[in-house]
Amino acid sequence: MIMAMWKPAWLEALNTQKFFIACSFHEHAKKNEKNICCLDCCTSICPHCVAAHRVHRLLQVRRYVYHDVVRLEDLEKLIDCSSVQSYTINSSKVVFLKKRPQNRQFKGSGNICTSCDRSLQEPYFHCSLDCKVEYILRQKKDLSAYLRPCKTLQLGPDFFIPHDADDETTHSTLVDVDEPMGSSDSENLSAPCPNFVRKKRSGPYICARSANRVSDDDMAANMSRRKGVPHRSPLC
Repeated sequence: MIMAMWKPAWLEALNTQKFFIACSFHEHAKKNEKNICCLDCCTSICPHCVAAHRVHRLLQVRRYVYHDVVRLEDLEKLIDCSSVQSYTINSSKVVFLKKRPQNRQFKGSGNICTSCDRSLQEPYFHCSLDCKVEYILRQKKDLSAYLRPCKTLQLGPDFFIPHDADDETTHSTLVDVDEPMGSSDSENLSAPCPNFVRKKRSGPYICARSANRVSDDDMAANMSRRKGVPHRSPLC
């Protein structure tokens, strides 16, 4: 009886922890929604917390129609998800974590969930992971028989982890400034210019403190690069 009612802490955390809320440790940072569950700490974390949990088992939680879902490929490494209905979202199969009872009672002879009476497709019997776990415990079965050993679980390579503000380059204000037309790297290094004035036309950027002044003839040639010298039509 004790073994039948035993439930791992990480499985309880997936059902009780709140996701997609602001992280209290990074409340002033961008992209601070809690969309990760640390299975070793049994808590929800945000992308900024990943560095402190990098050696732990991390499971990404996604959002679909205001419900928490997890990729079936990741969840299958932890627990047997057979008979739980999956859905295809962005070319990946996902499973709902919590039960989703219907507002109106289902009337028909099709499959319904064993815990929340939600209509299901063949041959599924549970609409979420929580419904399957609840059904196993209600049947007084050994839940450990459905668990799978998983010592390492990391986030996918496509998961975005924001960088700290200290890692940003100090020259970020010059990133959007284009190089002068016709100039080389050696010329830019030999004549440093801290202040740039961006022109609307196609001419080069002019350094206000540069020691080498641009002559009037060179400026006229650069300004007339796109258009030729205008010629007035002869008077008849």
